[in-house]
Amino acid sequence: MAKKKKSKSSDNTIAQNRVARHDYTIEDELEVGMVLEGWEVKSLREKNLQLKESYVQVKNGELSIIGAHISPLNTASTHIKPNATRTRKLLAHRSEIDRLTGMVERKGYTLVALSAYWSRGRAKLKLGLAKGKKHHDKRATEKDRDWKRDKERMMKHG
Repeated sequence: MAKKKKSKSSDNTIAQNRVARHDYTIEDELEVGMVLEGWEVKSLREKNLQLKESYVQVKNGELSIIGAHISPLNTASTHIKPNATRTRKLLAHRSEIDRLTGMVERKGYTLVALSAYWSRGRAKLKLGLAKGKKHHDKRATEKDRDWKRDKERMMKHG
């Protein structure tokens, strides 16, 4: 008898940080891995992650994400005490960490978590090297977005 193929889920996204694209201008993106505990992996499979108030810090040559909230499942093991907002270590190549450290310390950039997703069974985080937007930049972005939407409507209705 032939084996049944697993249905490939096209949506491997765990969470997105939409506020980051509104508040920051993203200059560069980078994919990093996350060091997780067992209960955190189970919660991520259920998409219990919030990146809204999280940020990435470079300390002692290591990347770590602070403020990412992973809600524990009710069925989590009873012998552990889950800490939903603990600081989690991020995995990246040394050259990438050194490059990011230079940009953050010398040029005033910020590291922001943009999205989390599954890649070959591993939880990955997309980081953005970002500069903060001023209030007038945010308004200009909204104005451009509205104009593109209106232009599409006009083209569609001819």
